[in-house]
Amino acid sequence: MAAEQPKPQTRKPVLLSKIEAFQDIVTTAVIIPKEDGVISVSEDRTIRVWLKRDSGQYWPSVYQTMSNSCTCMSFNPETRWLSVGMDTGGISEFILAEDYNKMTPARTYQAHQGRVLVVLFVLEMEWVLSTGQDKNFTWHCSESGQQLGTYRTAACVSGLQFDVETRHAFVGDQSGQVTILKVEQDSCSMVTTFKGHTGNVTALCWDPGQRVLFSGSSDNSIIMWDIGGRKGTAIELQGHNDKVQGLCFASHTRQLISCSSDGSIVIWNMDVTRQETPEWLDSDSCQKCEQPFFWNFKQMWDSKKIGLRQHHCRKCGQAVCGKCSSKRSTIPLMGFEFEVRVCDSCHESITEEDRAPTASFHDSKHSIVHIHYEATTGNLLTSGTDKVIKLWDMTPVVS
Repeated sequence: MAAEQPKPQTRKPVLLSKIEAFQDIVTTAVIIPKEDGVISVSEDRTIRVWLKRDSGQYWPSVYQTMSNSCTCMSFNPETRWLSVGMDTGGISEFILAEDYNKMTPARTYQAHQGRVLVVLFVLEMEWVLSTGQDKNFTWHCSESGQQLGTYRTAACVSGLQFDVETRHAFVGDQSGQVTILKVEQDSCSMVTTFKGHTGNVTALCWDPGQRVLFSGSSDNSIIMWDIGGRKGTAIELQGHNDKVQGLCFASHTRQLISCSSDGSIVIWNMDVTRQETPEWLDSDSCQKCEQPFFWNFKQMWDSKKIGLRQHHCRKCGQAVCGKCSSKRSTIPLMGFEFEVRVCDSCHESITEEDRAPTASFHDSKHSIVHIHYEATTGNLLTSGTDKVIKLWDMTPVVS
């Protein structure tokens, strides 16, 4: 049974514009900084640059039809360099004119043997990083298009972030695992792996300031991994009822923006002291009333009692029976914005202050597949399965 969605907040994102006219889903789109413009790539094989006209509507100043579906892209506003991943495994690169009314092809090269899943241009290294359905993580020289190296991953990688300072690539794959790779000019080595998700990793977001990595998953959860603290801290955030599709971090306000397939936009306050969720304890009987669980035949026979189903308190992690955990509560500082099962003693210890929400919830009214946040304007872009791009003013909620 799905958790009850918290009520939308009074202060909410303001819908500024809609961009339509696509024949298929927009796989990736970005807001152009310092311009009233958007770049989009779509399964309908088009690359488009949309500029806002005096009428207030967005019209394409560039309309490029490719030979195959466009699966992902990376845009660098400083150089106006656009890298587009293709369904055939190629990466096509373009340079956009200063006024964004013209796009000049630079080069195309074969990066993968299957669909390109993620592409990331790193200006400081002059690298183009990419992952594909062939389970390869590759990096190419952005100046020459020459392949510098490749690394075979255990599963298809659907999330990719890079830290320039340490040259670490963070790759999240469809097994639910996140791997940290040390990338050199012509070699790559695994640093470590960690797994906390039970579903595919669908989105990654890296905050270089706090050295924290956020991962979103098809298991509806988000995990905050403290990479810089070196303490192995992993904080769970449970606020979605469907697959997490995108993550963006507003570093100036210490807020995380997450979106999911059901159209929900959640704004998380990360400027609070959050707590790790406890490990679930193992026991053959309730750790409160000592009633045996249904697999504990010996105690059931000795005590002549019927075995009970095992549950766990989300606050203390103890194994408890249904009678001893009949209450529900939110525990926002542990990431539980929905009501979850807690044992009776923990329920009594949770105060109204402890229940104060640390996230706000909003409805985009379309099934989201991709998001992009532009911090300089405070605007958020969402693209959906309805083949529509929506632009939102987030300053009422991200401030």
